[in-house]
This record gives sequence, structure tokens and C-alpha cells, in this order.
Amino acid sequence: MDSLTQIVLGAACGEAVLGKKIGNKALLFGAIGGTIPDLDVLVGGWLYGNEIDAMLFHRGFMHSILFSVLASFLLGLIVYKLYNSGKRRDSTTQKDWISLFFWSLFTHPILDCFTPYGTQLFAPFSNYRVALNNIAVADPFYTIPFLLCLIVLMFFKRKSLKRRLYLKIGIAISSIYMLLTLCNKLYVDYIFKKSLKKSNIVFTRFSTQPSILNNILWYGIAEGETNYYVAFYSLLDSESYFLNFEKLPKTRVEELKMQKDLKRLAWFSNDYYSVTKTDKSTFSYFDLRYPVLNDNSKAPIFHLELFRDKNRLNMIPFEPNTGDFNKAIKLLFARMKGI
Repeated sequence: MDSLTQIVLGAACGEAVLGKKIGNKALLFGAIGGTIPDLDVLVGGWLYGNEIDAMLFHRGFMHSILFSVLASFLLGLIVYKLYNSGKRRDSTTQKDWISLFFWSLFTHPILDCFTPYGTQLFAPFSNYRVALNNIAVADPFYTIPFLLCLIVLMFFKRKSLKRRLYLKIGIAISSIYMLLTLCNKLYVDYIFKKSLKKSNIVFTRFSTQPSILNNILWYGIAEGETNYYVAFYSLLDSESYFLNFEKLPKTRVEELKMQKDLKRLAWFSNDYYSVTKTDKSTFSYFDLRYPVLNDNSKAPIFHLELFRDKNRLNMIPFEPNTGDFNKAIKLLFARMKGI
């Protein structure tokens, strides 16, 4: 999920493990641990000269279970050695710090698994991307109540029962909301299949996910033989159907079919993509999993500009295709209210 959410969850883990011993400093160290996996965005840029390689490095090994284990031992040892000195000597143990960093690191990719982006939880042994598609990458209804509880508990002494109470409330509210989104996902999948049948659309597979910043407006995409079919549905709609399906051609470029970099991008998009040739050496790649409401109503956010780079494909550094962002958000919330 977004950086703020991961900071909040990491801080909560720090508080749960070491809050009684070191107070608000546990929130800080937990927040640091919760941020570390997303540093793969920077690491990828340092390791690779190819922008596709750098993008695909994100949510890879640094979001895996193995990384969480290895990094927690390393960070736990280092921080313990630095912290356990002077007046703080023997106030904590090495085990405390390993536990703090393990939970703050491990919960980061676990939370990411609920989003549509996908997380290589089992790297490097498998490149399978776990993506449950039940919550958006940024959802304030998950984050804000959790954040407020952590802010409140900071004002109580480290051994106060009220401090532990607010931590439990924050964890409980966020967990209940996550469970609700899973229920919504099951319901929306049922509605989407029913809608495809009603519209006489023949499909081989489909995917649904919530739109950004909420869990009310959902987007669905189904794959047919030569086209994709996309539509929106709000839980507040008057009818329990995805309405106004739009047909998107399943466009491929013959000369790129055997191109390894395109296959990797297709893997990243779970094969929900289209690619077109713009001129002799450049191509437009559309990841159709991520829509945005704008003048075109269903234009993908993930629009990548590819170009030939020696024997490979490369891309212009990615920027979300949101068009007029303010207008897009207004349209999103207007559609969320239902029709």
C-alpha cells in the first residue's frame, strides 16, 4: 500500500513489541522498518540502467519473506549494539530488536498482498505475485483511523493501559475494515460474473478491484478471444450489475511477440495489457488493470512509453496517466455515489 499506511502499520508493530520498554521510540523504529521494503524503488534505480528492470524490481525480493527474516536479524543486531549503551544498557535485548524489525518488515509485504499490484512474497524461489485485489493501494478508510489511534497513544506513558488499549483499537478497526473489503471482493466477483452473463459476453477469465481511495467503486475487466471488456460498479448503484461495458481491443504487435522484455511486462500486468506501435522504434504499452475516470472514462493509469534500446526494450520513466487529476477525482467520487 502507500508509504503512509506502511509507516503506520510498522509503527504499530514497533509499539506492540517494544512500546512498554522504550515508549515512543518504538513507534519510530517500527516506522523505519515498515518503510525499508519500499526502498527497492531506489535500489532498483541504482542496480539497473534499464527502466523496465528497475520497475519490475519493486515488490520483488525486498518484499519477500526471506528478506524479512534476513533483514530483521541484521538490523536487530546492529540497532541493539548501537542502542544498548549508557543509560539504556540492558533496557532491551537483541531478541526484542529482531522481533521489532521482523514484524515491521514482514507485515509490509503481507499488507501489499491485498492490493492489485501484486507482491513476490516467495522470491527468489518463485516469481509468483500474490495479489488478492480487495483493497486499493491507497485507502484512507483503512489508514486514517489507525493513524489517529497511534497519535493518541503517544500522549500516554509507555506502561499505561490506555496506551495498549488505543493500539488494540487501531489494529482492530483496520483489521475489521480489511475483512470487510474481502467480503466486498467476493460479492463484487459474483456481481461481475452475473453482469457478463447478462450482457452475453464470452470470456475466459476476469479480474475485479476497487478504484483508488475507496472500497465502494469497483472496476472489472474480462478477457475474451480478441477483446477485453471493462466496466465500473458502485456498491451504491441502484442495480446490482456492472453497467455499460466498454470493449477494448486486445492489441498486440507481431514483431514484439518473442521479445523477452515484453513478456516480462505482460507477466507484471497478469496478461491484461495492450501494446501498439507508435513509430519505427517506439511503442505504447497499456496495463489495463488500472483504470482512471477521466474524459475517456476508462483510460489506463499505467501507460508506458517503450523504445528499442540495442537488443532490448527500455521505457521512459513512468508517470501515472491521470490527465486532469482534480477532474479525475471529481468524476471518481461522482461515479462512486451510484447511478
